[in-house]
Amino acid sequence: MQIDLRTVAIKPLRNTFDHLVERFGDKPASRYQEGSYNIQQEHIFHYRPSWDADRVLFDKKRTKIQMTDWYALKDPRQFYYGAYTITRARQQEAAESSFDMIEERGLAELIPNEQKQIALDILLPLRHVEWGGNMGNAYISAYGYGTVMTQACLYHAMDHLGVAQYLTRIGLVLDGPDALDKAKDDWMSGALWQPMRRHVENLLVLDDWFEIFVAQNLVLEGLSYPLFYDHLDSEFSANGGTAISMMTRFMGEWAGETAKWIDAQIKVAAAESPENKALLSDWVKQYRAVTLDALTPLAKCALGDKAAGVLEDVLTEFNARCAKLGLAV
Repeated sequence: MQIDLRTVAIKPLRNTFDHLVERFGDKPASRYQEGSYNIQQEHIFHYRPSWDADRVLFDKKRTKIQMTDWYALKDPRQFYYGAYTITRARQQEAAESSFDMIEERGLAELIPNEQKQIALDILLPLRHVEWGGNMGNAYISAYGYGTVMTQACLYHAMDHLGVAQYLTRIGLVLDGPDALDKAKDDWMSGALWQPMRRHVENLLVLDDWFEIFVAQNLVLEGLSYPLFYDHLDSEFSANGGTAISMMTRFMGEWAGETAKWIDAQIKVAAAESPENKALLSDWVKQYRAVTLDALTPLAKCALGDKAAGVLEDVLTEFNARCAKLGLAV
């Protein structure tokens, strides 16, 4: 018996979904496109929200920023659920290996007491700041417009919870459960933290979701992460606190990655119109001043005499970043 094997090419009846054909044409789409574009609900709302009867459930008027096409705010990382979870899983494996090594070899016991105390006083209360970041980005994902923006903000919200958990683990490694109680007391009543607490809580009551995006993701993170996870991290490494640097590895990597996404949103929105550019610039200037006021006492506590110079460097880098995005700050 002879068997002949042949290759048969089967032409698909359609290349992609109709809503993607409308935007990209009749051609195969990527997973990111399938899960992101032209799926924002716009019609068939059963009723207006009773708590906001002047607007529909997903309303473009919930922000002062105006866009001709809200899907222009795409994620350069092209994160959809699968790509996002795979990326974070790999980063978590690396972080876990660092924590395991520190605990197995007792590296935390080798950290000088001064550096350990700075980590407990400065890094641990930051987990409450991360909770504020989670709430802000969750609000954007709930009331923002355009799936490319809202799904990325939901991922960003969950990342803030992840950072808060790593900060919690740092406290447990350095000083046990009591360190978490002290950090909460510092956040609630310590004079050092009240300017930052006031700022974070003020962001929780903003209505304009794009204003929250600017105040939280661009300004607060753009100033605080270089301060704590770049400059302060260098101080830890230079003064016997390398183990602390190992435990904050994820934060530094995450900040660099997410900054590319944040910058892409701001740059596109600012280029849309002079009105957008002026509004974004005003928001940056407003929240930059408040954020610096909140960070100054923390920098002085952590860096001593170096604080003023470090804050100046952080501010210079931040202003240059904003200028590249087309903002007048």
